[in-house]
Amino acid sequence: MGDPVKPVPFLDVRIQEHDLHSGIQTLLNKLRPCWELNSIKMKFFTDGITNKLLGCYTDESMEDVILVRVYGNMTELFVDRENEVKSFQVLHAHGCAPELYCTFQNGICYQFVKGTVLDKWLVREPSIYRLVAKEMARIHSIKPEQKLPLKPVIWKKLSSYMNLLEGAFDASPERQSSYVNEVPAFDILSKEIEALKNHLSNLKSPVVLCHNDLLCKNIIYNEWKGFVRFIDYEYTGYNYQAYDIGCHFNEFAGVSDVDYTLCPSEEMQYDWLKTYLETYRECNSVEGAVSEAEIQTLYVQVNKFGMASHFSWGLWALLQARYSTIDFDFLRYAAARFKQYFKKKDEIWAMKLP
Repeated sequence: MGDPVKPVPFLDVRIQEHDLHSGIQTLLNKLRPCWELNSIKMKFFTDGITNKLLGCYTDESMEDVILVRVYGNMTELFVDRENEVKSFQVLHAHGCAPELYCTFQNGICYQFVKGTVLDKWLVREPSIYRLVAKEMARIHSIKPEQKLPLKPVIWKKLSSYMNLLEGAFDASPERQSSYVNEVPAFDILSKEIEALKNHLSNLKSPVVLCHNDLLCKNIIYNEWKGFVRFIDYEYTGYNYQAYDIGCHFNEFAGVSDVDYTLCPSEEMQYDWLKTYLETYRECNSVEGAVSEAEIQTLYVQVNKFGMASHFSWGLWALLQARYSTIDFDFLRYAAARFKQYFKKKDEIWAMKLP
């Protein structure tokens, strides 16, 4: 994945959930030894639903901020932390990510990206969503270090989620009841994954380096310099190009209060995809204008792969409902994703490539 990168320092520190400050101070003693402990300020960023995130600084202007991300409970079951670190470094080497300062036993420390966190209204602004399209095209154009056949991560991820979830459907009567009432039965989910794989594998979407989790809160907009940066690389890896875009379009609906009427219209998608394809061509030294057929092809692929993202994040939310200590209604979120999947399934499957 990209150019060779230097090892990231590992600090043998574990931050306890009930005593965040002590562990963070130990980290800062190593990373910023010149900082006086009594002058360190900490700001909680509470939008994350997987991990805990704090910003540490001494200057009110926040010129030097260290972000400390403490991994959520049991997230190592479904997040490859070694791959996350490697992805972070590769993206940084290509100017697409901030600097990663260190890893520790249950988290990472990295550079703060200045700007405005996008919400479900800002992400719809043409001047901003075109920047998002361009940035995604840049990341999708990062070439692997070794020229080996690239395997999309989605099928392995779905299989892993299902293996982890199998016990949940055979758990205590109370837990089993909550799953049965909110989501389809395990055997139905298993059959749908096979149907997804059979349908999507034939669409010939290129396998590229993908973010795979581009919700609004993972996009920072720097209005002064006129660019966006993506953050949070837990799920970054090689995947279908159309999956990454379709996943992002689904995230227009929000997370806490999901509303799929906010997903981009066909007109908005066409404009977004045209911008994306223009930049993707430029990054890959392909001459000529983007054709209507190219846009239409990608439009169909994106809408179909968007179904896989509903399924993936639905399964993910079921896992979080079982293991996470974060105050969020994961089961309700899972139900919303599966409901949308089955609601749109026939309509989307009927779409034809040009």
